[in-house]
Amino acid sequence: MPWLEICREIVADIYGELERLPTRHERETVLGQGQGGDETTQIDAAAEQAAVRRLEQIDGIGFTLVSEELGERVFNGGGPTRIVIDPIDGSINAKRGIPFFSFSFAVAEGDTMADVFFGYVVDFGSGEEWTARRGEGAWLNGEPIGAVRPKDEIELLAFEATETARIAERAPSVVGLAKRLRIMGSLALSLCHLADGRLDAVCSLKPARSVDVAAGQLLVREVGLAIEFVDAESAGVSFLGSPLDLESRSRIAAAGTEELCRALSGRLRS
Repeated sequence: MPWLEICREIVADIYGELERLPTRHERETVLGQGQGGDETTQIDAAAEQAAVRRLEQIDGIGFTLVSEELGERVFNGGGPTRIVIDPIDGSINAKRGIPFFSFSFAVAEGDTMADVFFGYVVDFGSGEEWTARRGEGAWLNGEPIGAVRPKDEIELLAFEATETARIAERAPSVVGLAKRLRIMGSLALSLCHLADGRLDAVCSLKPARSVDVAAGQLLVREVGLAIEFVDAESAGVSFLGSPLDLESRSRIAAAGTEELCRALSGRLRS
């Protein structure tokens, strides 16, 4: 199945929706609550509908879609394949016109994170296109990444899924471990930046779901970096064993090495 071409068609359609809804007033109108538990705004719904329209055109394979707003939907009778998408990761940035938000798309041959074999993230601000294929590597705009590694010490740490109270609570815990913080607003993109060595570590201060990380985590793992649950005991399963659904949630930590990843998780749990 030409997953990359399908992703590019969806992205072109979402760009069209962004042009159709150019202002904050148009994008942030609340339509209801999505299955993921967050408010569904006009731009969230428009982007998801654009993706669904393209997926409805797929023939010859049954699959289950897991998406931020609609939850789960079976196509062509279903089957083992699962497609996990976040049509707009970084919704607040998208609504406010800040050019750092993304489309995240992952395909799995089963129902756990370990089953993801294709990941795709596009940055609607820069136009950068990130892809990964399990066992084959990861790419930025078609060029292999991974040669530039995160630093051996955490100079730049990205906090994601943030509110001021969470930052105030958790920032002191990483003093001495991380030198500087970046708070950019898209977990999927931050994981891509880690995979390319632009960041040295990433964590989500709010429990993340599969739609937030399914694609980005494949890029991280394909270049040999580490990612894990912060709340492993409460989650009850390993990171790779976590289900591709909207119910399972945990804070995420990712870094250049297993040692740094464990250290970051430990600080966030303290």
